Amino acid sequence: MTRKITSTSAALLIFCFVAMANPKPNFSGAWVMDRSRSFGLPGNMQQTMTVTQAEDQITVETKLITPDNERTVKDSYMLDGKEYEFTPPPPPNAPPNTPAPKGKRNANWLPNANGIVITEVTTSDTPKGPMTTQVMKKWTFTGEGELTITTFVDGPNGSYEAKRIFLKK
Repeated sequence: MTRKITSTSAALLIFCFVAMANPKPNFSGAWVMDRSRSFGLPGNMQQTMTVTQAEDQITVETKLITPDNERTVKDSYMLDGKEYEFTPPPPPNAPPNTPAPKGKRNANWLPNANGIVITEVTTSDTPKGPMTTQVMKKWTFTGEGELTITTFVDGPNGSYEAKRIFLKK
């Protein structure tokens, strides 16, 4: 019995040391996109983000700025690996009567808490029938005060990759 307690205590102690050695990154702060090093976005778009992180939840407010338009997109991610339904924003050029797309997503910490990965599947009703798009976003710190978000999109109009590099304000 004493041997089991000692083994269990040792395993718990090792787990605690590993958890302390690999703290989860905190993405909180104000971020501005470095346009010169980012790709896969409209050439005239600028972007800023305000990120708030509490435990395993991240809330993001993104401003998308073009010469003739500015819009704000709010989102949040639960980093527990469970699938959640969410309402993706309609495309900026969608007609006013277009039904809102539907989506499911899950978000997880990467191994060794090096960042996060978010997987989304969205479905939009169109005159040609439902269209499904899959998106995977990977958030990692790639330098001091530098956040890289790599996005892979597979949809009815093809596949592409976008990379946004943000610098902390």
